[in-house]
Amino acid sequence: MSRTWFITGTSSGMGRELTERLLERGDRVAATLRRPDRLSELVTRYPGQLWVRELDVANNAQIVEVVDEAFAAMGRIDVVVSNAGYGVFGAAEELTDDDVTGIIDTNLTGSIRLARAVTPHLRRQGSGLIMQMSSMGGHLSFPGFALYNSSKWGVEGFFEAFADEVQPFGIRTILIEPGVVRTPFFDAAGRADALPAYENHPGISRGDLSSDEMRDDQTKVVLAMIEAGDMADPPRRMLLGTDAYELVTDALRRRLAEAEAQREHAAVADAD
Repeated sequence: MSRTWFITGTSSGMGRELTERLLERGDRVAATLRRPDRLSELVTRYPGQLWVRELDVANNAQIVEVVDEAFAAMGRIDVVVSNAGYGVFGAAEELTDDDVTGIIDTNLTGSIRLARAVTPHLRRQGSGLIMQMSSMGGHLSFPGFALYNSSKWGVEGFFEAFADEVQPFGIRTILIEPGVVRTPFFDAAGRADALPAYENHPGISRGDLSSDEMRDDQTKVVLAMIEAGDMADPPRRMLLGTDAYELVTDALRRRLAEAEAQREHAAVADAD
């Protein structure tokens, strides 16, 4: 039985491949991106299956308009994939105000706005899945990538509460948390101009990753996302990649150990 998907950020990378593979198996896709002409070939190849609209997820009014139009045109949408996002490498002090605004508006606020916009439609349907692209970087942080990590930690916190709010309506949520995937993401990411104080900093990532550091395969991540979209009761979070599993579980163990070490001291703030 074919399903209907709504996907943001479909111009390249995982969003593009996800769109292509869903169309190949016979599903319908409402694909959104900032430059719709990039999907012209797919529109010609899959008439009646592919619905395309321009969407910048940093534009709240446009999100509401496009979501309403998509549900009206498709009749029903089974899976909403919030995939649009980007990164900027550089120490926090090196980032511009525009860098901060752009990342937060797209990766965090845009994701929240999309979830809010689709919820009334999914609630009326009585079911649906919201699949939010997160990252192992939603559990741990890398110097030189603090802004991207901030956006993903924020997404994780929002969905932790949001999932319980919408579950009674038959709406499920899942956070997709890949490791370092071989995608165009790193080539497309911005690079802040290095300040002299940070030029020789040994811990600052500038996004110059080797192929060995990109341990995860884009196609396998996409196939796992499609499998998750077909699940009747998907998990709240899905780690993808051995690197993601190892780094996230290690980070969680360290934070738990730090919290447990403060057990006795925490009591100093208890009311009498």
